Amino acid sequence: MDPIAKRRFKDEIFEQFARIGKALSSGRRLELLDLLAQREFSVEELAEAASLSVANCSQHLRILHAARLVSVQRDGLYARYRLAGENVLDLYLSFRRVGEERLAEVSRVVQTYLKDRSSLQAITNGELLARLKKRDVVVLDVRPEKEFRAGHIADARSIPMATLQKRLKEIPRRSTVVAYCRGPYCVFADEAVTLLRSHGYHAVRLETGFPDWKMQGLPVATGVQQ
Repeated sequence: MDPIAKRRFKDEIFEQFARIGKALSSGRRLELLDLLAQREFSVEELAEAASLSVANCSQHLRILHAARLVSVQRDGLYARYRLAGENVLDLYLSFRRVGEERLAEVSRVVQTYLKDRSSLQAITNGELLARLKKRDVVVLDVRPEKEFRAGHIADARSIPMATLQKRLKEIPRRSTVVAYCRGPYCVFADEAVTLLRSHGYHAVRLETGFPDWKMQGLPVATGVQQ
C-alpha cells in the first residue's frame, strides 16, 4: 500500500470508530442507553423516564441509531427502541467502569448526592449468588414491572418501589432482603432498603444492578414471577 493510500485508510477507519465516541459524548444519551439496558422503550416512555421532551429524546435516539448503538422496530406510527446487541451493553458498562476508575469526580458526585448510601450495607453479585444457592435470602426487584418482565435475577420478586410501602406484608421478616434496581446510580434500591429498615427488616442493597448481573452470565429469567 502506497503512503497516500495508507494515510487515507487510517483516516477513514478511525473516523468510523469515532462515530461511536461521538454518539457516547452526551450524558443524556448515556442515560438513554442505561434505560435501554433494562428493556425496550417507546420514544414517549424514554422521554418520560429521562425527563426529556419527546422531540429532544427523538433527536438523541437518532444519533444513537446512526451510530448503530440502538435498533428500532416500527409498527405503524409507533417505534420501539432497544440496544442493538449485547456488545453495546458491554460497551456501555465498560465505558461506565473506566469513568468510575479514572475520574475522581464520579466518586465526588456520588458522595454529594447519595451521601446516605454509606450507611446502607451493599453486597456484591458473587455474594448474592452464594446466598441464593443457600436459599436464605429474599431478592426484591424494585424496578418498574415492565423492566422485571423483560429480564430479572432468577428467583427475584417484583415489588416496584412505587408500591413497596403498600406491599410490605408480602415480604418475609425472618429473611435477609436484598433489593436491586437498574444499576449503581439508580436510587430505587437505596430507597427500598431505607424503607424496609424503617419497618424492622434486615435489608441490604445489591452493589450493581440487573444489566451487570446479566453480563456476568449469572442466572436470569423473564416474564412474570411464579
